[in-house]
Amino acid sequence: MITFVGRILNDNTRMKHFWSILLFLLLLSCSNDGVVRNPYIQELGFRFDMNLNLPLYSGLTNLGSVVYIDNSGIGNRGVYVIKSSFDQFRAFEASCPNHVPNECSTMTLQGQNVTCSCEDYEYSLFTGQLLNRPDDGERYYDMLEYRATQSGNIVLITN
Repeated sequence: MITFVGRILNDNTRMKHFWSILLFLLLLSCSNDGVVRNPYIQELGFRFDMNLNLPLYSGLTNLGSVVYIDNSGIGNRGVYVIKSSFDQFRAFEASCPNHVPNECSTMTLQGQNVTCSCEDYEYSLFTGQLLNRPDDGERYYDMLEYRATQSGNIVLITN
């Protein structure tokens, strides 16, 4: 009887060790995905369908054309969408990525670039990159990009 009880206690101890080691290995396997998140712009979840047959979006049938979507709930300050190649669209947040959103942070369209009126930072809508990045050693962010997928005449913008 004593050996039976000892064996059960020994098995319980082994199970505790097994689960402890498994939990430890699970924690070790977790890692950072290496993506640096922008601390200024909240990443909101949304979905927006653009019908290219509608007059408002028909300009996006031409390469390099840009449309600003300022519907409520689409991004923080709206979204700029550009037809960047024959079968590809890109969508970017309209709020300047290098400071907290405020009254001057909604960027304005200038051709195929956008400009933040707070500091006159200029960004390319083809790449989302800051074009006039200051050389002062500070961290600067490129535009926040959303997913843009085309299915027929519908372009789906999501985050």
